[in-house]
Amino acid sequence: MTPQEPNLPAPQAQNPSKAPRIPVTVSITRRVDPGRLPEVTHWVQAGVNLANTYEGFLGSGWVRSRADSHEWHMLYRFADEASLDAWEASDARAEWLFEGRELVEVSRVERRTGIEGWFDAPQPGVPAAPPRWKQAVTIWLGFFPLSLAFTYATFYLVPGWHQLWPLATVLITTLCLTPTMTYLLLPFVTRLLHPWLRH
Repeated sequence: MTPQEPNLPAPQAQNPSKAPRIPVTVSITRRVDPGRLPEVTHWVQAGVNLANTYEGFLGSGWVRSRADSHEWHMLYRFADEASLDAWEASDARAEWLFEGRELVEVSRVERRTGIEGWFDAPQPGVPAAPPRWKQAVTIWLGFFPLSLAFTYATFYLVPGWHQLWPLATVLITTLCLTPTMTYLLLPFVTRLLHPWLRH
């Protein structure tokens, strides 16, 4: 008799939904009419509020390089390419852009992934982002003292804090430290180290 081959399970296709989500930051340089700055500010905030209703939106901001500059660097960040594409292809965003067509003029658009999006938008002739090891050092310089201060504060001000369920302490810690790091500490550290980061 011919031996039968064992019934082996068919290879499973990889589930695309389980692929790691890589955040994407979009950097847009817009020229703004200085005489209509209040209108522009209102329009930008309306866009932020609108984007915030879409799945995957992680935040946004806008800055200019100096006080007399008419160019604003606007950043917004989504959890992955799919959620970003859903926002950029939406009718709501198209209507919002149409409303601002006479207020601003787009001069540059760039997509960046990973932690490059935490740094200021690039200037002409300057690399898009510092080397990753400099990014890592910058983030550590901000996160280490923040984490240390938070640990000491909770230890002395919240009796029994470290006896809580570990998941609860990690959840509360990250909820407190992430926005502090993103909106306060990291912008401060990157401004402080800007000459070093760009050379």
